[in-house]
Amino acid sequence: MPFNPTDDLAQQIALVSQRALMSGALQPIATTVHHVTQADVRFVVRMLTRGHGEAAADARMQRATSGGGDAVNPFLPYEPALFVADLSETHLCLLNKFPVVAHHLLIVTRAFAPQEALLTDADFAALLTCARQIEGLAFYNSGKIAGASQRHKHLQLAPFPLDPDGNAAPITAALGAPANPGALVTAPRLPFRHVLLWWPALHTADPAAVAAAYRAMLIAAGVWDGDDASPRPYNWLATREWMLVAPRTAEMVSGMAVNGLGFAGSLLVRNPDQLAWLQTFGPLCALRAVSAPRLADADAPFCQDVAP
Repeated sequence: MPFNPTDDLAQQIALVSQRALMSGALQPIATTVHHVTQADVRFVVRMLTRGHGEAAADARMQRATSGGGDAVNPFLPYEPALFVADLSETHLCLLNKFPVVAHHLLIVTRAFAPQEALLTDADFAALLTCARQIEGLAFYNSGKIAGASQRHKHLQLAPFPLDPDGNAAPITAALGAPANPGALVTAPRLPFRHVLLWWPALHTADPAAVAAAYRAMLIAAGVWDGDDASPRPYNWLATREWMLVAPRTAEMVSGMAVNGLGFAGSLLVRNPDQLAWLQTFGPLCALRAVSAPRLADADAPFCQDVAP
């Protein structure tokens, strides 16, 4: 049966997480938390824990970000210990096996569909079933270049705050004040090409309306030509207040992989050298390097003199 929206989803997630940790099915990636600020945006940067177990943690991260090189589909069948809830006839909810953020959810199609496929009304209905109870960052990595970890279609929901210091989504500091609800706009302080849409109470919206807005954003961002065309790589992000689409041109920069979490202000590095590089290069410039520069370089003067 589909998950009953009146049930306590957070309680179910906590229970499944505890059991999966005890059984070893859930394998969190151990990290230390750091911060890197650029243009007044304080990114949270997690670095793999060094010392005992570092090799195992690195191997888990590699498996989690490998982009589908492994022929095994972890969702067909899925691990029963990671199952959270049935969401609909077409979707179910699982725990992310290799989370960096606790209680990280995957909204997965029951039947195989490619990760590059357009999101549908049914995808958004399943996602919103979870987002109505769990406030966090919803995101979709459209293909390997966009940071997708698996070929089987899945959205993700990472509970807030992304920063343990309490900052829900650090990138919000660069978005400016909410304006023109429902209009497709850009944020002047973001140095990469993107489309932004402010939508108060997004989590309570009709799934078909969200899907229509999402498709309009893809066209405006230049990653989809409409109709039956295949989209080009992009990241889609959403909170309860806004949606963002960013085109993708590269999977990583200087060895650092970037997925949708990066565009929300949360990055993952492997070692102190990579952290030091990011502090010099700048996280906003790193996002620009894996996306596409804005048409006017004057919008990103702090990235003009750096190279990956």
